[in-house]
Amino acid sequence: MSVRPYRDIQRRKSRQIRVGKVLVGGGAPITVQTMTNTLTTDVAATVAQIKRAEEAGVDIVRVSVPDEESTAALKHIVKQVNVPIVADIHFHYKRALEAADAGAACLRINPGNIGSMERVREVVKAAKDHGCSMRIGVNAGSLEQHLLEKYGEPCPDAMVESALHHIQILQDADFHEFKISCKASDVFLAVAAYQALSEACDYPLHLGITEAGGLRSGTIKSSIGMGSLLWAGIGDTIRVSLSAEPEEEVRVGFDMLKALGLRHRGVNVISCPSCARQNFQVIKTVEELEKRLSHISTPMSLSVIGCVVNGPGEARETDIGFTGGGKGNHQVYLNGEKHHVLRDGNIVDHLVELVEKKAAEIEAKRADPSTQTAAAE
Repeated sequence: MSVRPYRDIQRRKSRQIRVGKVLVGGGAPITVQTMTNTLTTDVAATVAQIKRAEEAGVDIVRVSVPDEESTAALKHIVKQVNVPIVADIHFHYKRALEAADAGAACLRINPGNIGSMERVREVVKAAKDHGCSMRIGVNAGSLEQHLLEKYGEPCPDAMVESALHHIQILQDADFHEFKISCKASDVFLAVAAYQALSEACDYPLHLGITEAGGLRSGTIKSSIGMGSLLWAGIGDTIRVSLSAEPEEEVRVGFDMLKALGLRHRGVNVISCPSCARQNFQVIKTVEELEKRLSHISTPMSLSVIGCVVNGPGEARETDIGFTGGGKGNHQVYLNGEKHHVLRDGNIVDHLVELVEKKAAEIEAKRADPSTQTAAAE
């Protein structure tokens, strides 16, 4: 009997589109998105927020453009940032035309909400002329009235029917550069809708549990819903919707992908919850480490374990390992091997120094053409 490897996630095959310079779907790395919450007309504040998200590693940022003043501001925002911008549009098709002209890489719009087919064709022409993709955004909280009357309430069938309707409109206009989201604040509803939609079409899917809540509760809901979909191979780009700063959404998104082995960015800290056996203050140490190492984008693993029960075993599986020992004799592991003992030193400073040195070595090796050639051969 053949057994599927337990870490093997077989991703759903989808078409590939381009959001500016970023590829979405078709086997490309799963991208992490966020959305600004500043007034778009406040260019300086919006750019500053996007820059913080860029530092956290964001791939794509969405910006709301509810009025003409916002699309005018978008032109100045796009020029000052390094990531592609998605213009969030709901009802007025002219905002889509203006946003495309202002440099948006993608238009978030439901084609059925903007009026006649003639207007849809205008938006499609603007998208094609400016190299924009689109995102169809279905949301359980804003389903079409006829679907609510047909189904009685928001449900997976209603959400998928809405998505397929909008898909057909774009297909009739000979436009195929789009991705789709099918969000709900109810985890079960969102997961069921995405599962059904993944079987009904091959377009890239943008995952999200909308209006998930604050940093803690929203992270939990998003991890359960989006995590189960990603584990099943569904999803090409994600946005964790939190009542928190955009950069926090980005960090949670990367942590989610990291936990599933789908994408690695930064230091993966493996630490114990601590107990009476701990030989140093594990909780305080890990808290400080996570803050001090947040600037590291190089993928690597660090285990921080309070005693020798599980410490050596975890250290064998990580790039850098730290195991608490009696009388302040703490064992440090490098690449799974015992390397040296730290006695009476500052644990956080020591580990930060080791991680930064390891990151520099990894990046130097990546930048070395001879190393890359050898790896290719």
